[in-house]
This record gives sequence, structure tokens and C-alpha cells, in this order.
Amino acid sequence: MAETDDASLVERVTERLITAVAVGEFLPGTRLPAERDLSPLLGVGRTTVRAALDDLSARGLIERRRGRSGGTFVAEQWPDSVVVGVDRWFEQRWSDLVDACTASSMLHASLARLAAERRTDADIAILRERLGAFHAADSGDPKQRADSLLHLSIIDAAHNTALRDILLDHERHLSLSAPAHPWGDRESHRRMESRAAREHDAIVHAIVTAAPDEAAELARRHVQIDLELFAEARAFARRRAAAARD
Repeated sequence: MAETDDASLVERVTERLITAVAVGEFLPGTRLPAERDLSPLLGVGRTTVRAALDDLSARGLIERRRGRSGGTFVAEQWPDSVVVGVDRWFEQRWSDLVDACTASSMLHASLARLAAERRTDADIAILRERLGAFHAADSGDPKQRADSLLHLSIIDAAHNTALRDILLDHERHLSLSAPAHPWGDRESHRRMESRAAREHDAIVHAIVTAAPDEAAELARRHVQIDLELFAEARAFARRRAAAARD
């Protein structure tokens, strides 16, 4: 029984990591966190994480590189062999994901409202600097990192430590790379980046001009990008899984 339970746990962790790649929590070509860092994020021991990574390596979803700049990297292509696991994970978690995304959007809205009410001149300078850095960042992983820093500057401008901690803890249940948000696959992430750029401009403008109602509503709608990306990945996995079963 213990052996079966261990195998089932490894399978669940494997499916979670596959899904993280499918929705762009970890983008193609980027380095995954070390086993010691993935373990608490996934709520399992390092032995389980190692077994799941071995599985992903065998499937061709990750690549292990040696040397000073080595590590575990996401492969450039999403193999067809992983789609059934993604499809199953979404089916099991979909209702929870919808609830989690809704909660996330409400928390971001509250923090954006407070930021518009409480931002200082120093906050405004940081917001403008990080908005510019987001626009200047290259597509993909650099843009995702710049997005995270911009959102953190909005959160910090709210000057509410309790809400900040609640949001960041909550988002770790949505994204293993939190505070980075899902970024979509290669077919969608450039479109999402363009949309995010427009919405970031509007949110920062509302905060800088002290328009709390507008800032809150813009932030609430903006964070719905996460749920849209999950829905796209779910539909894509469902189509490919159905084709693989035929």
C-alpha cells in the first residue's frame, strides 16, 4: 500500500509540474527552482520532487545540464505525451482554481485601491520606473519577471502589510513561481504581454492620479488574465488529450 501511495504522490506532483509548464508558470528555456526550493512549494519531500523530475526528464519536458551554469531547464517544446496529465489535473482542480483566481482578483483590487489612496512620491517614482522596465523587457521570462516587480510595487504602495502577506501567501497556491503570474504558452504569451502592457499603464495612471475606484476595478479585471490563461490551457489539453486517446 505504501508503495502505491508513494507512486500516486509522485504522479500528482508530476502532473502539477507539467501544468506549471503548460500555463507558463515556468517558461520554455527557463531554469526550474532547485529541488530544495520546489519541495516546500509542492508540499512534499525532496525524494518525491526528485522522482517527479526524473519522470519529466524521461518524458522530454525538462533538460538537465551540468556545469557552472547547469541546472534543470524547461524544454523548448511541450511534448504530446504530457497532455493527458494536464487534462486530468485541470479536471480535478478546476472549481478550486476558479475560486482561487476570484479571490486573487479581489485582493489585488483592494491593494490597488489602497495604493491610489496612500501612495507617496517615492512610491510613484518606483511605479513609473518599474512600468518603464516592463515595457523595455524582452518577451518571455524577462517580461514575466518585470511584471512581478511591477505588481510588487503596486502592492507595496498600498502600505498594508497584512493584506500584502495574505495575497502573496494565497498566490503561491496558484503559481509555483509566485509572485510571478502564469504567462501562457508560446501561442498566447505575446498577446497577453501586449494586453498586460495596456492594462499596466491604466492601473499605474489611476494610482498616480489618486483614483481609487478606477484603480480597484482595473486591477480586478487585469488579474482575470490568470483565469483566462488557465482556461485556454485546459481547453488545449482537453483537445490534445482527446486526440491522443483516439
